Amino acid sequence: MATTPASAFEALMDGMTSWNVPKGPIPCELLLTGEAAFPVMVNDKGQVLIAASTYGRGRLVVVSHEGYLLDAGLAPFLRNAVGWLCPSPGAPTGVHPCLASLVSILQGCGVQAQVQPELGASLGVYCINAYNDTMTAELIQFVKCGGGLLIGGQAWYWASQHGHDNVLSRFPGNQVTSVAGVYFTDICGDTARFKISKKIPKIPLHVSCVEDLRQDQQQLLEGISELDIKTGGVPSQLLVHGALAFPLGLDASLRCFLAAARCGRGRVVLAAHESMLCAPKLGPFLLNAVRWLAKGQTGKFGVNTGLKNLCALLSEHGLECSLQPHLTPDVRVYCCGAYSDKEAKQLQEFVAEGGGLLIGGQAWWWASQNPGRSALASFPGNVILNGFGLSILAQTLDAGCFPVPTPEMQSYHFRKALSEFQSALNHGAGNLEKHWLAKLGADGAGFLQIPAEGVPAYISLHRLLRKMLRVSGLPAVSREYPVPGDSFEAAALCLATELARSGTDCSQLVQELGTWSCSSGQPITVEIDGSNPGPCDAWVSTRLYLPRGQSAEVSLSDAAACAGLKVQIGCHTDNLTKASKLSRAPVVTHQCCMDRAIRSVSCLWGGLLYVIVPTGSKLGPISITIKGAVPAPYYKLGKTSLEEWRNCIQESQAPWGELATDNIILTVPSANLKDLEDPEPALRLWDEMMGAIAQLAARPFPFCRPERIVADVQISAGWMHSGYPIMCHLESVQELINEAGIRSTGLWGPIHELGHNQQRQEWEFPPHTTEATCNLWSVYVHETVLGIPRARAHPALSPPEREKRIKTHLGKGAPLHDWNVWTALETYLQLQEAFGWEPFTQLFAEYQTLSGIPKDKDGKMNLWVKKFSEKVQRNLAPFFEAWGWPVQKEVANSLACLPEWQENPMRVHTHPQE
Repeated sequence: MATTPASAFEALMDGMTSWNVPKGPIPCELLLTGEAAFPVMVNDKGQVLIAASTYGRGRLVVVSHEGYLLDAGLAPFLRNAVGWLCPSPGAPTGVHPCLASLVSILQGCGVQAQVQPELGASLGVYCINAYNDTMTAELIQFVKCGGGLLIGGQAWYWASQHGHDNVLSRFPGNQVTSVAGVYFTDICGDTARFKISKKIPKIPLHVSCVEDLRQDQQQLLEGISELDIKTGGVPSQLLVHGALAFPLGLDASLRCFLAAARCGRGRVVLAAHESMLCAPKLGPFLLNAVRWLAKGQTGKFGVNTGLKNLCALLSEHGLECSLQPHLTPDVRVYCCGAYSDKEAKQLQEFVAEGGGLLIGGQAWWWASQNPGRSALASFPGNVILNGFGLSILAQTLDAGCFPVPTPEMQSYHFRKALSEFQSALNHGAGNLEKHWLAKLGADGAGFLQIPAEGVPAYISLHRLLRKMLRVSGLPAVSREYPVPGDSFEAAALCLATELARSGTDCSQLVQELGTWSCSSGQPITVEIDGSNPGPCDAWVSTRLYLPRGQSAEVSLSDAAACAGLKVQIGCHTDNLTKASKLSRAPVVTHQCCMDRAIRSVSCLWGGLLYVIVPTGSKLGPISITIKGAVPAPYYKLGKTSLEEWRNCIQESQAPWGELATDNIILTVPSANLKDLEDPEPALRLWDEMMGAIAQLAARPFPFCRPERIVADVQISAGWMHSGYPIMCHLESVQELINEAGIRSTGLWGPIHELGHNQQRQEWEFPPHTTEATCNLWSVYVHETVLGIPRARAHPALSPPEREKRIKTHLGKGAPLHDWNVWTALETYLQLQEAFGWEPFTQLFAEYQTLSGIPKDKDGKMNLWVKKFSEKVQRNLAPFFEAWGWPVQKEVANSLACLPEWQENPMRVHTHPQE
């Protein structure tokens, strides 16, 4: 039996060399929405005229005109169709009287067929036209239990008699086939040209069926002018990607937080956080939602026990509602959270057969707990929802009170936008609105994370995108030739990146972009340390580089494959999606779990290869074999000899390399390394500076995990920014690796960012000290390691500038809201100049084990006043009060027993008469 869509297509097309289609019948276009549905016959306009699908244990073949079932010219296909549909060899085929002449065609092909008005228990296949509405329930159950259904008809004439606005929901044939994701539409199919496909044809991106989902939007939003989703929870963004899915709540950037969909005979409403399902302020919307889900009919509403407040709200408005831990067959609408997929199949069948599902949840927390795994693929809610054309993204949006979206905003749809994008790329045509482009890139990146293997609807879109991008070519974006962030080029970069990450071979896309090339040779085995006692995951360099557009095969032992390791391609981790212009693709790194002994990994843009070792790992030394990558320049202080360095820098074809100590790793372009004769002096200086950073922070040295600084052509914020890794621009590279330059002029910026990485929320008072206390490390390193006094280390620390700031701040009355950056740093510098660095180091150490630290800013500031005073045995309350700190009376009183600080440098400003 053919069990995959590909093998099913082969069985259906066995021996077929041409489509001998009768000229008279005018078929209708079929709309495919289900994950199991796939095209069989497609005309040269791309319209699907014959399709197949599965539902439950059974199968369907849907033909877009009953005349195709009554023409002997299609006998070879009809024979194949019945053969594929039949669950067991020899089971009889029943034919409804409306297709009586089909019996002789099938018998002529050797099929045991007979006219049968009713479904019989012994039947393997049943054939019927799409106009009968008396057998709907029986036909669905027949297929669900393993039977095969061959059904034919067209809906354009029915629409002319019954209206074009409800074809998908009311046309008799759709009452049956929709459960399997196949719909008859009112669009006439072109019959001029057909061809036999060797593989499953592509599914159209966008079918302009006349049924207007705006009526559904209007019903759901009736009487509502705004949607207040400030419910205490942080919502995820929603991805609306199905042909019959649509947005309901959008922010100004078209990010979705409420959406709905039709699926089969049922309906779904999705909220981006479960708290939205219980919020009284959203009561009018929730009542609209459950009534729409129930199609205006009465019946029982089941509410999962996790949503008690929703049950109370519905009951207050006279709806028959009960709390229940699971879905039961007797409910018309079921309401639940999106955090368990144990009932995924039951929920999907419930909706397909006419049920209503109200569901809510966010995926960002799951994503934070499952790094390296795609929320689109594995988050429980998405296991349920993807097939409905709705998904929950890991990205968040800011909760707020939003007006109901305008019709123009509501008209945005991923498939429609992608179809317009295709037209624009191929023909320079299309009506794609500019503000849709950024949204399209983000939505496309999300959609491509949904696993496509074995799902024709997703595979088809991957094929369309690959062809689209191959025809148009990737933009050669660079610092010299940047592209706007809301441009076609930016959208193409987003789509291409995620297409490659999905496993699609995109090597052809980058062939024309190359200004350098490198060829991968034999497999390379590297030894890495698989232990990580530190508090954070560790990036372990493999010293290898994966060329762009290529894949690497990574092999390790079965024991290592069970240890939670991940492989990361690239270290340029800044996401530039929100940038107004792009000098590179927005995302150029990729991480995946090594949960099997052999895995293929790729990233369209290439990158240095790392193994991510999770915190707590005790693997010890492990061997990893990598095929497809090339050696990159790499120097490790104390391990790499000068001869090894000079050989590797001369021979390496990789564009990026690394200079490493146990405490810091610098990732810079290979071009900058070729002129570095001997990295040792610069790295020894870096290790001295890192030792000083650890000393002031009271951290163990060597570091448990080395800090990283990565140079990039474009970063997400500022001239540099902190994090792991610290990111800087290419212009900073020489500053990082020039030992003589560091000793003579200092290194304020990078040490400032390393200082950010030492800040701790326990003794930080944002926003005041965010850009202040990090500079303590800059001052400390410059003075203790580089011998550069603070007045020369930065222009802002010259004595005249410092004096000017003090007078300006006090002249305003020392307002706390103005106490920040250099003004805030001055407070700490005065303390240091009076008492030295030791009290800071002692306090930073004490805070690491201190309990009961206040959460609020005022409480934390008062604790610091108390702790610093106790460390230096002076009453510092008057000093901090002079700076405008909110020193509490009880704290000031508790410190009154300590000696007065006679040398208080603020006294000269606050009590000049003294």
